[in-house]
Amino acid sequence: MQLQALPGFRDFFPADHTIRTHIFAAWRTVATRYGFEEYDGPPLEPLELYTAKSGEEIVGQLYSFEDKGGRQVSLRPEMTPTLARMVAARANGLRKPIRWFSIPQLFRYERQQRGRLREHFQLNCDLIGEPGPGADAEVIALAIDVMRALGLTAGDFKVRLSDRRILEALLRHRQQSDAQVAVWHQVLDKLARTPDAVSRQKLREAGVADADADAIMGLAQAKAWEPLAAPSLAAASASLLEVVRLLNVMGLGDYVEPDFTIVRGLAYYTGTVFELFDTRGELRAICGGGRYDSLVGAIGGADLPCVGFGMGDVVLGELLKDRGLLPSTDARLDVFVATVSEQDRADALALAHELRDAGLSVEYALAPQALNKQLKHADARGARCAVVIGPDDRARGEVQVKDLASHTQLAAKRTDAVGAVAALLAR
Repeated sequence: MQLQALPGFRDFFPADHTIRTHIFAAWRTVATRYGFEEYDGPPLEPLELYTAKSGEEIVGQLYSFEDKGGRQVSLRPEMTPTLARMVAARANGLRKPIRWFSIPQLFRYERQQRGRLREHFQLNCDLIGEPGPGADAEVIALAIDVMRALGLTAGDFKVRLSDRRILEALLRHRQQSDAQVAVWHQVLDKLARTPDAVSRQKLREAGVADADADAIMGLAQAKAWEPLAAPSLAAASASLLEVVRLLNVMGLGDYVEPDFTIVRGLAYYTGTVFELFDTRGELRAICGGGRYDSLVGAIGGADLPCVGFGMGDVVLGELLKDRGLLPSTDARLDVFVATVSEQDRADALALAHELRDAGLSVEYALAPQALNKQLKHADARGARCAVVIGPDDRARGEVQVKDLASHTQLAAKRTDAVGAVAALLAR
């Protein structure tokens, strides 16, 4: 019987895991640099945590079931509801603003395509307890710096930035009804992937006049900040323009561009919204987030403003691959300890352990092998050096330290072997 991973799920062989570790390391390093603390939650949650936020229609996208205790549960499809539940549980005892990050594995039963699987890992960064635009700028800067830490530049990706309050102000100014507002959210969220004629027809069916559609589409498709100076939008635009100013002060302005079609599909967003895309337009969104000031209160009763984002590993990995920025996946050793005879094995094991205690990666043959075969294995494993121990060496209290890159060797006292190896590796 030959079994394979389920569709949309991944095996991480060592080379794949090296790439995952590389991405995780950048995520953790940058988040920690911004003062964020790592947390985690259970991968299995009550189904109600997601249906209460998104409605019963989300169930079709979940890995949900009834557990042995008769509870309706689901593998987590996102982290924000778990975060909101955890923060609400200890809201009074947490120092504000809260800066938390997590790297959960998430699960959604969705159609597979490039950049989308049925499981993925995701960096979630959330800043909780600060309502001002400084918090929005901070999390956007963090997302940009994660990308920069992985070697990506403003030529590789852009932050497309908007604010749902601006769209709401324009819609209300054009006297759009609640039902029409909901249609506008749907249309704008899919505008880039939908023919203009289809979008226009959907708006007409919702009773949107062509003049209103032209005015709203005009702002939605604007590629500069100037339209926000309109008197009807001034108050709603103030926060977003301050976010842009702060990012410019940080020196990150080249990474940001306006995109007023960004509304984010999740209904809980209340202000700033943003997504990161590759500049070639070849991939799905790399990252998405924004301000969601009502979610913690809705889930746990604690009235706390929040802003955050999620960045998945699947699309990000595709982008790094396309740009030639993936790390080498060749496993490399520091040292291979080789023996001339079986009588040398005890000394080899003792030295290997000393080298490992010194923080080096070390291998040796687990069964008797000819010296030549051992050295070939050392080369195959990418070892920088080999330490050879033989009967004559032991008699003199020495070992032979071989530089496998330059094909040179030197004799070192057995008591100085660790230092000799460290000196060679430091060259």
